[in-house]
Amino acid sequence: MKIIFIGSVYFSKVMLEKLIDLKANVVGVITKKNSDFNSDFVDLSTISRVYNIPFLYTKNINNQETIYWIKKLKSDIIFCFGWSSLLKKDVLQICPMGVLGFHPALIPENRGRHPLIWSKILGLEKSGTTFFFMDKGADTGDILDQKEFKISFQDDAASLYEKMIVNSVDQLKFFLPKLISNSYSRIKQNKLGNTWRKRDQIDGLIDFRMTSESICNLVRGLSKPYFGAHCIYGDKEIKVWEVELSTCDLNNFEPGKVLEIINDNIKVKTSDSAILLTKHNFETIPSVGKYIK
Repeated sequence: MKIIFIGSVYFSKVMLEKLIDLKANVVGVITKKNSDFNSDFVDLSTISRVYNIPFLYTKNINNQETIYWIKKLKSDIIFCFGWSSLLKKDVLQICPMGVLGFHPALIPENRGRHPLIWSKILGLEKSGTTFFFMDKGADTGDILDQKEFKISFQDDAASLYEKMIVNSVDQLKFFLPKLISNSYSRIKQNKLGNTWRKRDQIDGLIDFRMTSESICNLVRGLSKPYFGAHCIYGDKEIKVWEVELSTCDLNNFEPGKVLEIINDNIKVKTSDSAILLTKHNFETIPSVGKYIK
């Protein structure tokens, strides 16, 4: 089974390396030279050069140059793991087995954008990883394999990313032989389920009128490898990378008020208690009694 691999993020790198480790017949790689969109961007050409796999840089996965390059390789299937734009009909129909895609959620629930981030911000207790055959919709094709993972309150973006990788590698080892031997099955999705929207900058704003737990989920969901949550102090946007729950019995204090400074840790009043900002980009630590928006 000849495979063309498409990807441009760290997850793509892990999966491509695993395919090579499993002796899969990867006949081509499509990737990007750079990306302003993905904070976890990886150029896969380095791996391609090491293993003498033909590769193509593209800015448009659906253009005629890319389509011609794919057709020329005469592969059986495309694996598209970690690509930020939808593949159109002309690409989806090239290979006899179609295009295998990936989504880090338990579709049909939670299709759409930023699934790891939204699952943490919303305080979900579980998510998962799904491999599916791509069609013209977004995350709507037949499911090949799906596996759940738990989300703890202490999880952040990095730990969820790692859970996603561990799940996915296990799944790849399970379903790759089935694809090769044509002994796999496809499970149609129902039309139920939701689709998450694209995040805006304001979705990363810490509003201290939120509960302390909600602020923890927001900050942890946007921590590295992503772009970070932020608050406003004066006229400056300040990144906040790590927080901890704290306590406060002063119910007559307004949210956003700085209650205490412990070394460089900033204790701030929230709607229901307090939060401790433990890793942040404040150049000047605000004084007790000041307000952070």
